[in-house]
Amino acid sequence: MNATATTAGQLQQIARHWPDLTDALATPGTGPGYGLGIRAYLATLEQHDITEAAALRALERDPAQLGTRPVPISLRVHDTMRLVEAALYETADQIASANQHSVNTSHPHRWRYTGHRPGAPWTALWLSARADGVFWPGRPLTEPQQHHLAAIARGALHRIETTLDLARHAQPLGAEHPCQCGGTITLHAGAGEKPVAHCGKCGAWWTENGVIAA
Repeated sequence: MNATATTAGQLQQIARHWPDLTDALATPGTGPGYGLGIRAYLATLEQHDITEAAALRALERDPAQLGTRPVPISLRVHDTMRLVEAALYETADQIASANQHSVNTSHPHRWRYTGHRPGAPWTALWLSARADGVFWPGRPLTEPQQHHLAAIARGALHRIETTLDLARHAQPLGAEHPCQCGGTITLHAGAGEKPVAHCGKCGAWWTENGVIAA
């Protein structure tokens, strides 16, 4: 798969994952379950819960909020949606401003970079078409524009996959939480699989139910 097709595909995935983000927005959570049941992660998890709960309570009790209290939301998901949407809009604005032909008649593929915004999924698909070279009333993307769009698509998709816990990932606990043998424990989680922890020195493995191998 060439770079152009990869960028277009990543933008299409962003559009497909947007409903999942919307669903997750109403489900306050704590993020990827790194090593559930491991005392070091439980301490981190507890602190995260306290921090997020305090922020949500402050939002709900803000005297500036009138009427019914807002439904608690996942601040982590909200931040991801806000940042990704802003990056997509800014990129579309830049491309339209630099490449779109000035015409007096409307065209279905034209980008309106002032006024009403069409939403992140539609914007991602519009950018995907630009990456694919689909005909529109404008010039094809230059090589620097392609590179910039590729970076935006790659970064946005990675953030979404991390927020939704779709990608497998590993995170060392660090020197402050060593194994009993003194080795470094690495937590593996994501991609819908149960989290596990592994010591790189003695080879021990843990699940949320305890040690499974040593």
